[in-house]
Amino acid sequence: MGFFYYISDFIIPLLLFYIIAYAITEKVHVYDEFVRGAADGIRTVLKILPTLVGLMAAVGMLRASGFLDFVAEYLTGMAEFLHFPVQLLPLAIIRLFSSSAATSLALDIYKSYGTDSSIGLTASIMMGCTETVFYTMSVYFLTAKVTKTRWTLAGALISTLAGIAASVVLAGRM
Repeated sequence: MGFFYYISDFIIPLLLFYIIAYAITEKVHVYDEFVRGAADGIRTVLKILPTLVGLMAAVGMLRASGFLDFVAEYLTGMAEFLHFPVQLLPLAIIRLFSSSAATSLALDIYKSYGTDSSIGLTASIMMGCTETVFYTMSVYFLTAKVTKTRWTLAGALISTLAGIAASVVLAGRM
């Protein structure tokens, strides 16, 4: 393990020196390429901005309206049957849409139950084991102009459920 710590100290500097050496040997104008890439990045941001604003507004409305609490209350029986902490239902739902909103909910959970509690530990693992499925699909598919998603949504939701189940098992809630 110490070997990897030693190597990790040199990876970034070696990568930078490799890029510089490659640019010199191939006579690539690095600054011009950087500026061209930055311009492409800004165009991409401008293309996906309406989607991002729409998602953030929708998540804000869901939180402010109390809809998440309603859904969590509706799913309480199933969650208890599956030994899933009811307090984490809003986090599991919101995580599908927004990472920042899910982080905010996780911080609320930490304040209420503590970071070292079983619920806090499960929330932490869940944040690492799941993905913002709808955000990721909307942004990347919009950017790549994908119109037929095929089985992407089903696969992403199944893997998210697997991540949620893993967080419960790893936190020792079963």
